[in-house]
Amino acid sequence: MLAKVYSAAVVGLEGELIEVEVDLLPGLPAVNVVGLPDAAVSEAKERVRSAVRNSGCFFPTKRITVALAPADIKKEGPSFDLPIAVGVVIASEQVIADTSQSLFLGELSLDGRLRPTHGVLPMVSLARDRGLREVFVPASDAAEAALVEGVEVYPVESFAALIKHLSGEEPIAPYVRQGQPLSEAPLAYEGTDFAEVRGQEHVKRALEVAAAGGHNLLMVGPAGAGKTLLARALPSVLPSLTPEEALTVTRIYSVAGLLPRDTPLIRQRPFRAPHHTISQAGLVGGGRQPRPGEISLSHRGVLFLDELPEFGQQTLEVLRQPLEDHLVTISRAQGSVTFPANFMLVAAMNPCACIRKCHSSH
Repeated sequence: MLAKVYSAAVVGLEGELIEVEVDLLPGLPAVNVVGLPDAAVSEAKERVRSAVRNSGCFFPTKRITVALAPADIKKEGPSFDLPIAVGVVIASEQVIADTSQSLFLGELSLDGRLRPTHGVLPMVSLARDRGLREVFVPASDAAEAALVEGVEVYPVESFAALIKHLSGEEPIAPYVRQGQPLSEAPLAYEGTDFAEVRGQEHVKRALEVAAAGGHNLLMVGPAGAGKTLLARALPSVLPSLTPEEALTVTRIYSVAGLLPRDTPLIRQRPFRAPHHTISQAGLVGGGRQPRPGEISLSHRGVLFLDELPEFGQQTLEVLRQPLEDHLVTISRAQGSVTFPANFMLVAAMNPCACIRKCHSSH
């Protein structure tokens, strides 16, 4: 029997609908996954096998073919575990359910529990745009998924609980956001407060002007003058993120796997301070499957480059185009992706490389 279940992949910052087809055929027991899977997806068959058995179901002893369509998109990560497992139990007729309006996301542990996954926000947004009514996600990701309006989010604790829901035994209640919308909740700033800085009135005035106009800034002064402290305090005088900006920043951090589990929506402007040994790919983004770099993680916030002369010349040169266009396009053989990069660049440096020698000579 053939079963079709919907899941999603992340390409850049956007979701891509993936149709997971599971077919059972007579023959020697085997599981073949096709459709450009990476190692994590190929290994899903072992996780799914144990999760299905440990959740009270049987794993078919047949030749199982799992096709991830469209086949020309690279499939990455363990979020396909849940849709593959659902496809197996439906194809083996252990569960009779209509999943044509449902999206399934999540990594399975061997005992059937669901682990959190990355990129939930863009994938749930895709489900809404494609007209899907239901999204099943790990319970720990439900708050992030609920940021997307117009779709029912079901928090799933385990595969066994999902099977009972699909069979109608114990329905899972849709996730309900508690209290006022996160985009309207009062924001308490966490970090170095500008009001805590004593002295340095001229520098503080320059920072205020830069913050008001979104200007870039270079601070030059001896070690210990307070350049780093002032830079870290800058986000405290920036205006709060608008709801649209907050969703964009949250989407970036979700795809990068840096979204805190207790903070489904990022409301505070980012502050990133990469070390001077960072590579060009780490700064602007890249990889075989491009991921956001520090300039995108700093979107709508502050990118702080301490000890500016220590950064490589080529590394600094790659900042030229993002500073002008407020976005960066990364091209690879598989295609191109564009990440937003609208940030304030704040840099700090000593007056000269031989400052200690100069001081000792005086």
